[in-house]
Amino acid sequence: MRHRATPGTLTLAALLLAACGTQASPAGEAAETRAQDPAEQTEPMTAEGMTAAPEDGADEANLAGDMREVAIFAGGCFWCMEGPFDELAGVVETTSGYTGGDEVDPTYEEVSSGRTGHAEAVRVIYDPETISYAELLDVYWVNTDPTTADRQFCDHGRQYRPAIFYVNPEQKRLAEASKREIEESGRLPGPVVTEIERAGPFYPAEEYHQDFYEKNPIRYRTYRLGCGRDARLQELWGDDAGH
Repeated sequence: MRHRATPGTLTLAALLLAACGTQASPAGEAAETRAQDPAEQTEPMTAEGMTAAPEDGADEANLAGDMREVAIFAGGCFWCMEGPFDELAGVVETTSGYTGGDEVDPTYEEVSSGRTGHAEAVRVIYDPETISYAELLDVYWVNTDPTTADRQFCDHGRQYRPAIFYVNPEQKRLAEASKREIEESGRLPGPVVTEIERAGPFYPAEEYHQDFYEKNPIRYRTYRLGCGRDARLQELWGDDAGH
C-alpha cells in the first residue's frame, strides 16, 4: 500500500531534512550488524551466496541454483528506490545497501560522509520468467533524475550518484542501450549522466533502513516531498514519472 502525505504532516522541522537517513536512525542502531560477512566476500557479491558473473559471456548469475536473478541500481536515497520495485510482479525481494566503493562493510555514517566511494543502492532479486531486466530498467529511469551527477534531488555527494551496476555482459548491453535510447529521445533537459559500471561487493544497509517507506510512512512521505523528489520526477517524466 502506498502512503500519501497530507499537508498536516509537513511540519517545518520535517522539511528541514537535508539528506536521506537524517534523523532516521534510532539510538544505537548505527552499529547494527549487517547480514553479510565481509571476510567471505572474496569476489564481487551481488546477493547472498551469489557472485557476479564474469565478463566473458558467462551465463547470467542465479541464486542457489534457481533462475532468480539480481539487479543493482543507485538512484539517490535508497528509501525511495525500494517501493517502485517492490510493487512489481516478478520482484522477489529488494534490499537497501551500499556498493561501488572501496570500504569493506561500511556503516551508514561512513557512506554518508562521502569518503567511502560507495553509493546508496537497492539490490533487486527478480524472476526473469515474470519480469525482464529491460522492464526493471524502465522503472529505474523514471524514478531518478539522470541529468544530475553526484546528486539526486536534495541529496548531494558521490554517495547519491545515479548508477546502474550490471552483473553480466547482457545487463551491461541492455543498460547502455536504454541509456542511449533516452539520450536520443531528447525528452530530458540535459545529457544523461547516469553511470553504468560493473557490480562489485554489495553490503546490505542497517536494518532500520530496510523497507523504511513501510515502517515509517509519514516520515518517508515527508522526506520525499520536502526533498522535491516527486516534483522533479514529474517535471522530467510527466505522466511516466515514478512515485
